[in-house]
Amino acid sequence: MVNTQRIPFLNTYIDNLTSAEAKACVDRFIQENGSHYVVTPNSDIVVKMQDDPELKQICDNANLILADGQMIVKLSKYLGTPIKERVCMTDFVWDVFDLAIEKNYGIFLFGGKEDVLQEATVNIKNRLPKLKIVDSYSPPFGFEKELEQLEMANERIRNSNADILIVFLGCPKQEKFIYQNKDKYDVPISITMGGCVDFIAGRVKRAPLWMQKTGLEWFFRFLQEPKRMFKRYFVDDMRIFGLAKKYKVRRNDK
Repeated sequence: MVNTQRIPFLNTYIDNLTSAEAKACVDRFIQENGSHYVVTPNSDIVVKMQDDPELKQICDNANLILADGQMIVKLSKYLGTPIKERVCMTDFVWDVFDLAIEKNYGIFLFGGKEDVLQEATVNIKNRLPKLKIVDSYSPPFGFEKELEQLEMANERIRNSNADILIVFLGCPKQEKFIYQNKDKYDVPISITMGGCVDFIAGRVKRAPLWMQKTGLEWFFRFLQEPKRMFKRYFVDDMRIFGLAKKYKVRRNDK
């Protein structure tokens, strides 16, 4: 049994691990029997859980729940249960690749737009020529609702004999796909990586390091795509502060 140091956080849980500890946990899960999965909540996903009981259940029951958001780390301190550090998926994906090289694990890259995934795959191979990418596949839009396409995707993943499945489908599609299909495609561990594929492909720029450390990476992202990101950052994600206040009051009343 892997000890993930799980603690309550608002309406869910977080595994209180550093990136190095999370990487070691991924390795241990691969050694175990079964199909494990990792979810990576940030502010947006925590808020989505409020309106989506299925998503909440999937995240709560994950083998590994990693805090992919500086705001989550800051709010954990406010709530009196400090999280060690943010495990940023845009960086952690490379930790997972390094692990795969060290242990000769096979990687399957799944999801994202076809041209973006192709660019990302090329960039990964150029940067890490020793990494064993067993396959990469961008399924058609809506594939999860078409039985034939879904079965084809599961079969392709299963036949690849991958050790690690990296899923770039976005929340909540990626979480639900993994949860509903992990025992069908039978990979030791699946990890939600959302929009990481856009960064790996070079389609989206990372914020400067000082913005990442101060929790302003979201604002840099907003400046790149203001129309698409306005509602998410300035309407939807703002709800997390109301959640934090509610849970702070609950904690103080105990």
